[in-house]
Amino acid sequence: MLEFMDYVQAAFHAQGGWNRDNSYSSLTTTAHNLLDFQIPHGLRMHISSLSSPNFGTSYTVGSKGVVDGSLSFLYTSLGLSLPARSRTAHLEGLVQGYRHLAALRPPSQTNWTEVLRGGKTIRQKDSLLYGRLYLPTSTLEALYLRRISPNRLLRLNGVSDGSLPSGGSLLALLQNDFGKYSTEYLYSTDSSLIGIRGLYNFGYDPRHPDTLSGRPPAHPWDHQGGRLSAGAEVYFSPINKSGGVSTGLRFTTLPIHTGFPYTMTLTINPLMGNLSSTYAVKAGRNLAFCSRFDFNVYSYESDVMVGVELWQRQQHAPETAWARRLLRPDWPQVEEEVNGVLKARVDNHGKVGLLWECKLKELLVSLGAGVDLKKRERMLGSVGLEVSYSS
Repeated sequence: MLEFMDYVQAAFHAQGGWNRDNSYSSLTTTAHNLLDFQIPHGLRMHISSLSSPNFGTSYTVGSKGVVDGSLSFLYTSLGLSLPARSRTAHLEGLVQGYRHLAALRPPSQTNWTEVLRGGKTIRQKDSLLYGRLYLPTSTLEALYLRRISPNRLLRLNGVSDGSLPSGGSLLALLQNDFGKYSTEYLYSTDSSLIGIRGLYNFGYDPRHPDTLSGRPPAHPWDHQGGRLSAGAEVYFSPINKSGGVSTGLRFTTLPIHTGFPYTMTLTINPLMGNLSSTYAVKAGRNLAFCSRFDFNVYSYESDVMVGVELWQRQQHAPETAWARRLLRPDWPQVEEEVNGVLKARVDNHGKVGLLWECKLKELLVSLGAGVDLKKRERMLGSVGLEVSYSS
């Protein structure tokens, strides 16, 4: 489940019209959500508040042998409108599951805020500032987001910790989204790492829509209700004199697809010899499956992992639903409220992960456990419980 500050950052991107899925770094987001979900460790409590549309705070207290915690503060120039209270928040926006990709669209300029300064109307470049202090280690984490233009976003991540070689590190990331393709340029003070990423979407080009019919031009992949994307990344460290490269493909169905939604990805790291393929399918409204196969061409080692996601929704009484259809058939269908989500995964090494996330009155609860089937003496591994409350 997303932490409160991550939930607010997602709202910042959504309200500003930034497409987080149109980047190479998000190529395998669906498989990551279904297979690599985090299992809580120990007991942890989150108390958060969005005191105004521009300012939020969050406090965390946990116990994993020793008492630890963190203090978080967030400010954004973009007034956010979202259900911030845990009682009114929707689990669909907090639980990261199967990711449905929408049709491509060019970055919109209508989401930019216009302000009047000196008799001139200018566009305000929205920004977000976030800081988090971890206790008792006194580690400081900071994030700065700046929407430079409708198709450009600057992201700065910083960490201050005395245990690091230079006492801290800074990561700068410049993202460009042109709809049809996207690019990312990054630099890290840790080893002076520099890199570039790119993603290209085949088919419909949102920059040149069909002006005659107002609809996207016909294309084989568009006709099938799917989108094929290809991307790659290259990075190099002059200090360590080492680098890396990877490339990947993704095919996913779009909302116009009439069958089951599904997503397929293939990523390759030629220098390390790693190959990874995933397949995720939304088998029903409340059910999703995912599988991943990893193989190394140098060592011939392979790993297989499968996962399932099951959503539990509140069921209406049969007599209530019957009366509704009989008396008022013109009423629109009401979306059923989600009570909880169950996630499970297992790999070929016998390691099982279970996670149950639900809303309990005004609290958001995450309960998880890890099981190792090959350790008969101690099969039950980590067990954790997280409770969140926001106002």
